Amino acid sequence: MKRRTYTCGVDAAIDVMGGKWKALILWELSEGPLRFGELRRRMHGISERVLIVQVREMETAGLLHREQFNQVPPRVEYSLTEFGRSLLEAMMPLAEWGERNMRIIEAIPRDGDAPADPQPAATTATG
Repeated sequence: MKRRTYTCGVDAAIDVMGGKWKALILWELSEGPLRFGELRRRMHGISERVLIVQVREMETAGLLHREQFNQVPPRVEYSLTEFGRSLLEAMMPLAEWGERNMRIIEAIPRDGDAPADPQPAATTATG
């Protein structure tokens, strides 16, 4: 596999995060390990196949730890690694920004929608 050279830190971070699902998987695992089925139930709008691919990619990247328990029926749990927790911590300001601006973001026209006139969120001098 060819190693990639990045132009900046944002380029590297987005490459390891890749799309919305990985960020949401990190978020769901933030409170502790989950079995695959539990994770699947919490992830709305993702197919099982896509979830499997995303979890494998995250494991390969070192963001997730997969623990397999030798029992019947087989049990697998996923948890965040230290590297995954550090990415989640870095995402927290972005999540806060999203919460503050959700109304504006929801009003952004998509797929031929008519333009909206959103009201900006109230901000303070400190953020």
